[in-house]
Amino acid sequence: MPQIVSVSTHLPPNLIKQEEAVELSRSVFSGRFKDIERLLTVFQNGDIEQRNVCMPLDWYGQTHDFEERNELYISHAIEYGTAAVTECLESSMLDQKVDYKDIDAIIFVSSTGIATPSIDARIMNNLPFRDDVKRIPLWGLGCAGGASGLSRANEFCMAYPEANVLVLAIELCSLTFQKDDYSKSNLVGVSLFSDGVACALIVGDQSKLRSKQVRPSIVATTSKLMPDSEDVMGWDVKNSGLYVVFSKSIPVIISDWLGPFVHQFLNKYNLTDKDISHFVAHPGGKKVLEAYEEALNFNSSMTEISRNVLRMNGNMSSPTVLYVLKEFMEAKPAKGEYGVLAALGPGFCGELQLLKWE
Repeated sequence: MPQIVSVSTHLPPNLIKQEEAVELSRSVFSGRFKDIERLLTVFQNGDIEQRNVCMPLDWYGQTHDFEERNELYISHAIEYGTAAVTECLESSMLDQKVDYKDIDAIIFVSSTGIATPSIDARIMNNLPFRDDVKRIPLWGLGCAGGASGLSRANEFCMAYPEANVLVLAIELCSLTFQKDDYSKSNLVGVSLFSDGVACALIVGDQSKLRSKQVRPSIVATTSKLMPDSEDVMGWDVKNSGLYVVFSKSIPVIISDWLGPFVHQFLNKYNLTDKDISHFVAHPGGKKVLEAYEEALNFNSSMTEISRNVLRMNGNMSSPTVLYVLKEFMEAKPAKGEYGVLAALGPGFCGELQLLKWE
């Protein structure tokens, strides 16, 4: 089974406390919402204390067109992505430092900007990778993207057991902020989303980089799409950029839909939720985590790491589940224990992985 041997995370430089985000939102939106003070309670109710973003706070109160936003996306994504890749290949999680020339494929995941050539190609010009590295950019998967990237890396390593694959997830959600979007969906998005970068190294059964330490192996993966659910979450693309689509029904959908999805997946491997010691969940928000617990009959201890990542980082979209995975790996679960990695995104869709520490 392919093994996840290293995960790195990289935060943009501007730390924003939740109270500062409230003040910005009050100044931007107070003239458009009669009940602004009641609506602003969404910031306090989300269980987020702080977030990191790529631009200084006052930038977000100004007007910016799509071109400016996207140019910032490209420049910051290259900078942060280069750092995350380097940190992943030099991580203390590894038995040895990994040479860039050992990497056979890069799966690049993002949904918050557009670049052709894609960001992975631009990062390859900064770092000494081989010129025959397979490049696999994935766009539009949103919050499910980090998990999906791991699944695609798993499949690559199954096909090529000697392979070493990087999954690089970069999201600069804050650059999509629209100060002239007076929808409640936008206000909820402002209360949740942030910027982040993560990189993971997955190796095949026959890779020389396979770890001698206890690491999660990917036993199996599955994907699921809910038909005719495009309006649950995503982007509306307009002249000034990306406008968030974020349905208030997401926690209800998770409660009704996720449980059967997970249980059917586990049943294929003669497992139940009682066999799962670790739940590596993308923390889409406080209500989303509560919906996970309800759907899967988990107590709050199963989502404690996810809650902490949400509290200190907000929802960074695709990289967030890799932040959670990194904390689980650093906690060093016991050999033989099972985990489920889960993330949900636009489509509406879900991505699951069955992990086993070995």
